[in-house]
Amino acid sequence: MLASRHARLREKIRAEQLDAFVVTHLPNLFYLTNVTATAGIAVATADRLYLIIDFRYAGAVNALQQSSNAAPDTEVVPVERSYDETLVSLLARLKSSRVGVEGTQLSVSRFNRLRETVPDAVIVPVDEIVERLRLVKDEHEIDMLRRGALLLSAVAMDVLQDAKPGVMEQEVAAKIDWRIKSAGFERCSFDTIVASGPNAAQPHAHAGDRVLREGDLVVLDFGGVYGGYCVDLTRTIALGRPDGEMQRVYDAVLEAQKAAIASVRPGVRAGEVDAAARNTLGRHRLAEVFGHSTGHGLGVEIHEAPRVGPRREATSDQPAPPDDPIETGMVFTIEPGAYIPGWGGVRIEDDVLVTADGVEVLTNVPRDLRAS
Repeated sequence: MLASRHARLREKIRAEQLDAFVVTHLPNLFYLTNVTATAGIAVATADRLYLIIDFRYAGAVNALQQSSNAAPDTEVVPVERSYDETLVSLLARLKSSRVGVEGTQLSVSRFNRLRETVPDAVIVPVDEIVERLRLVKDEHEIDMLRRGALLLSAVAMDVLQDAKPGVMEQEVAAKIDWRIKSAGFERCSFDTIVASGPNAAQPHAHAGDRVLREGDLVVLDFGGVYGGYCVDLTRTIALGRPDGEMQRVYDAVLEAQKAAIASVRPGVRAGEVDAAARNTLGRHRLAEVFGHSTGHGLGVEIHEAPRVGPRREATSDQPAPPDDPIETGMVFTIEPGAYIPGWGGVRIEDDVLVTADGVEVLTNVPRDLRAS
């Protein structure tokens, strides 16, 4: 698994004409090493991957190297005085003349310091080398995401019963977090959202002290990390019998989600999937209250490529970002919503895997407007 990832990384390094590539973004470090840490650096070369790590993680790294998940080409480099000093020493030992760094992740001050302390090398900022590798999931990643989605689906069936009139949003969120961790997830993948009544008009509302009331719509958005991989789910429920407008908006959002899911297949562009949801909401006169993208990639980060949103147009000083075709093995959310200020909102979210002949919905929770 790791050996294959390293081989694909080396192809990218050769294409960029680099002697070495420095990885400092921790999700990318995990992707290349399976090491979960709050600090660490990886340096990839033509035939080795050097893992710079401090004593806090020495035991975990040693155990990993003895396991079947170890990569045969990895060499551990213990931190001496500091991470950056150890990195400089390693680059000097490697005698690399052209060194790539993660341009979107490394701070300007750290980049400048590296250029000053490694004067014999040209330091080149390169964008998203590892992130592009992460776009298409391998068998292990798909297995973790599939298992995590099924586990989260089971949690959701209990979560839907936690939202009751008379309970504060933050109490419901605390129960959800407890259920996620008790189910076997490593942690929540983001701050749980419980948005009731008019608060549901805020897509990323923070669970607060508002007390849930009869007649509310409640948006419940939560996720967990399983085997290092993030899954995500949103359901909207009604407290009591939903009125006609609640049902109308909910049915429109559900129709939009179904249209977007039905459009997913290899070769379709992300913007087309977004358009399937957005056009559906437009027919129900709700397009103007759907302000975010239809979905986002899932993996070692809760938000990663691909972005399933409207195609962005070029500006006077910036070219249009690529709207690349969707590929088999990509995993992302489909989560259209409608948010009406002063009234409330609806969002329905599931995780999907692009297959050779279409799409597999990984999460499995009823999508009717359930009254709690």
